[in-house]
Amino acid sequence: MFKRSIKQKIISYFFKGEVILLIGARQVGKTSLIESIIHSQKIQDESLLLNCDYIEDRELLNQEKIESLKTIIGNKKYIFIDEGQKVKNIGNTLKMLVDLYKTTKQIVVTGSSSVHILHQTSEPLTGRKNVIHLYPLSIQEITQTNGKLEYMRKFEEFLLFGSYPKILNQNSQNDKIRQLKELVSSNLYRDILEFQLIRNPSVLTKLLKALSLQIGSEVSFHELGNTLGINTRTVEKYVDLLEKSYIIFRLPPYFTNKRKELSKMNKIYFYDLGIRNALINNFNILGNRTDTGALFENYIISERLKHRAYNDIYADQYFWRDYNQNEIDLIEEYNGMLHTFEIKLKKKNVKIPHSFSEVYTSEYKVINKENILDFFITDESTIKNPPLNECPHSLHQ
Repeated sequence: MFKRSIKQKIISYFFKGEVILLIGARQVGKTSLIESIIHSQKIQDESLLLNCDYIEDRELLNQEKIESLKTIIGNKKYIFIDEGQKVKNIGNTLKMLVDLYKTTKQIVVTGSSSVHILHQTSEPLTGRKNVIHLYPLSIQEITQTNGKLEYMRKFEEFLLFGSYPKILNQNSQNDKIRQLKELVSSNLYRDILEFQLIRNPSVLTKLLKALSLQIGSEVSFHELGNTLGINTRTVEKYVDLLEKSYIIFRLPPYFTNKRKELSKMNKIYFYDLGIRNALINNFNILGNRTDTGALFENYIISERLKHRAYNDIYADQYFWRDYNQNEIDLIEEYNGMLHTFEIKLKKKNVKIPHSFSEVYTSEYKVINKENILDFFITDESTIKNPPLNECPHSLHQ
């Protein structure tokens, strides 16, 4: 089993009078993390675990009277609610419980879509919740379990099959592909469909495939709408839903000089490349692909997002491009500084664009396969950025 970076952080938040919301895509390992916490802390006898994928458990929590909830919980000290977004009025239920028990009991709720659970809990749990995000396995989590040499030996597989825990635990490439296709066909946006947030599921699939072919490029919602036969507003809505289901994320452009800096459109990347490759049914080795550079760019940018989130580095992230096609792949802005990255699979001598450096002061680094571990293997004691209360993977939009 892989050791998750945020496990100890979750435990450190226990009994602070707040509900802990653990949010992440389906199959990303939320339930396994909860079970690991229960066993490592030896709190099996003190814990109540409710799985809201089951209607029986959902109905237990659909109680409007506090006395009924008290009867269900009894003398249990830890209450774990899995897939809490499926409970009607989950926000009000959690508010009643946290107001009743305060610091005497700990409530942990997992959710696979922020579309529902964060919206439902936003107002009722104001000042009463701690939101933590869980992503597909990070480079640091993989190397802590398998070692750096094994990670580098299998490096290409992460660009092809991604890093969902269940996928990494498969023994053969055929099994990995089969599991990814099953995940894409049955679970990927199940919550969107269950909550009837879209009218045409087939258009959603076509949109995802179109976005899969545009990673590393700027995305025009207008052009996507024309291609799919839907209006721009619908494209924006679907992209927003896919973001809130932790399938894709946007990378906005960085600009202050609107006359010289061209791009105003976002780039869109996938949290997991295995999902992306399954959508377009392309698991060819890197040497037989035309999108290798885009895959590596997506991989690094998503891994930096995880790295900042797990190490409490609050940053906005961007890309930059000017009218002369000079470009910087990734800009992280935090602590009043710009940290710029060029992302190249193979080691190359690359210099920061002069049109950028003459306007902005930044720390410029190049990430390639040879030095990749330098940017993601971190001793927690050396983290320079103190924890902040804001969401650590916030994107400027």
